[in-house]
Amino acid sequence: QGRMWTHTVGFTVLPHVGGFLGWFINRKEIPGWYEKLKKPSWCPPRKLFPVAWTVLYTGMGYASYLVWNDLGGWSSKAVIPLGLYGAQLALNWAWPPFFFGARNLKMALIDILFLDGLVIGTMCSWYRINKIATLLMVPYLGWLAMATCLTIRIWKDNPEQKPGKSE
Repeated sequence: QGRMWTHTVGFTVLPHVGGFLGWFINRKEIPGWYEKLKKPSWCPPRKLFPVAWTVLYTGMGYASYLVWNDLGGWSSKAVIPLGLYGAQLALNWAWPPFFFGARNLKMALIDILFLDGLVIGTMCSWYRINKIATLLMVPYLGWLAMATCLTIRIWKDNPEQKPGKSE
């Protein structure tokens, strides 16, 4: 019982680790640089992002635990479904450093487009294993759809500065 609880918490907390680090490392870029970017009228308010990501990371983390548990832990059957999950999590964590840290909107866009594909692949691989886990990923995919559209819009509306130009 104790080990199960530890695994449940571990899997559920894991996505938050990279999310928190991404925020912590890039937090100084948000009030300055990000606020100056041209954004569409439908851009969610800044205060909504940490709330949304807390809910989404919790859901996806718990979903990954359900899949891991249903597959009997780290087995050969878990390689693809949890490998896809791990790959999408890595791309999720890579987006803030591209966007905020490097201010590379094109790289952030490429990252999120691959992320979308990996999340869809993860969900497809999970469907036969655990339908609840798959459903727990639906809000994440919905938020990513909005975030992808937002990234595209910001990339198009904010041409990147040429080296040597002041901001």
